[in-house]
Amino acid sequence: MDRRLEMTFITDGGGRLKVSLRDPRQDITAEEVQTAMSTIIAKNIFSSKTGDASAVLSARVVTRDTEDLIVV
Repeated sequence: MDRRLEMTFITDGGGRLKVSLRDPRQDITAEEVQTAMSTIIAKNIFSSKTGDASAVLSARVVTRDTEDLIVV
């Protein structure tokens, strides 16, 4: 099973910037993610072609199961 924390920001150029982290803690809270995202914005850690991360848009944990049928 693959788990990822996806954090999506709005950039100062009006675009979106998604940061994905593998294997987040099972007990991660919305408050912890909000704090981390605010720190990312305040310290200007990530930027993209459309500018620097400037606001929080969303965050979610995505879980995906993969079942191999044929592996060579």
